[in-house]
Amino acid sequence: MFLHYRKVVSPVKWTSGERQSRLLVDPVIEMPLNAKKPKKERLLFHVAMSGEDTPYSKWQSRIMYYWYKKKKDLPGSEMGKFTRILHSGNPDNLMDEIPTFVVDPLPEGVDRGYVVLNRPWAFVQWLNKATIEEEYILMAEPDHIFTKPLPNLAYEGYPAAFPFFYIKPVKYEKIIRKFFPEEMGPVTNIDPIGNSPVIIKRDLLEKIAPTWMNVSLRMKNDPESDKKFGWVLEMYAYAVASALHGVQHILRKDFMLQPPWDMETGNKFILHYTYGCDYNLKGELLSGEIGDWRFDKRLYLDGPPPRNLSMPPQGVPESVVTLIKLINEATGNLPNWDALEEVKPNSS
Repeated sequence: MFLHYRKVVSPVKWTSGERQSRLLVDPVIEMPLNAKKPKKERLLFHVAMSGEDTPYSKWQSRIMYYWYKKKKDLPGSEMGKFTRILHSGNPDNLMDEIPTFVVDPLPEGVDRGYVVLNRPWAFVQWLNKATIEEEYILMAEPDHIFTKPLPNLAYEGYPAAFPFFYIKPVKYEKIIRKFFPEEMGPVTNIDPIGNSPVIIKRDLLEKIAPTWMNVSLRMKNDPESDKKFGWVLEMYAYAVASALHGVQHILRKDFMLQPPWDMETGNKFILHYTYGCDYNLKGELLSGEIGDWRFDKRLYLDGPPPRNLSMPPQGVPESVVTLIKLINEATGNLPNWDALEEVKPNSS
């Protein structure tokens, strides 16, 4: 496959000020000046969550969809319809519970054990084949929980994204230049983001997605980038692909929180439970140790966590307490939660 680069020079100026100081006073790190104009219309976005047919992915998807339904129609929400993009190639036992669009996985062996590599290919297929009513799309993941009604944080040609502290294009400029040549501009044009969470206009994503797929595959096949980027390789690929198309993102720190490092839920819209939470009985966070109290989604690779998880000890940050409360509410209301059903694709 060949990449087709398109350079677009943005005419806007970015707001000034030191990035660190902005974090203390304003959840918007970088925003085009003309994007600060107030919106006059309600702009719905389609929630698109890619996933697998594994028990691990499915129980997270059920919780995610539960909270989507709880927040979708509340005041302030601009959440439209929902699609789980299932990249297994076959229907599974959640088809009747969660609106699902089945797409093909990459050819056998192409992902080389890195299943996330299927995500950009899944989005390419979905965008090409599905009927999507909304003009905007939120790319989300199974381990996201909506804590508040989510408005459309994007502004026309400027998607909204969450800045990840560990995505550092400048640090890896030598590697990045293999995929983002000098004639495309400085490496600082690449945002410190992944593809999720991102709210973006559908037509922009249709342009970016094939490049995102191709850059992901090229990075995976490059030993240096594969080694350095590891499990976040596909995130770097999306950031690079966006920059290749001249797309800059509005960076929103309030888009998402990640316990246990973010201690307060505050005004964040999405809770991302990717990190393990280990605490002793004094409520102290343990690093690299198994705690007296713990929650780690990776403990439940083969089936769902039990209903009514024990609450953390006193003194544990509010974000972790909120996480367990949200999971417990969902599992307490979802039917057949404890059933370990095998995936049975429809014979048709």
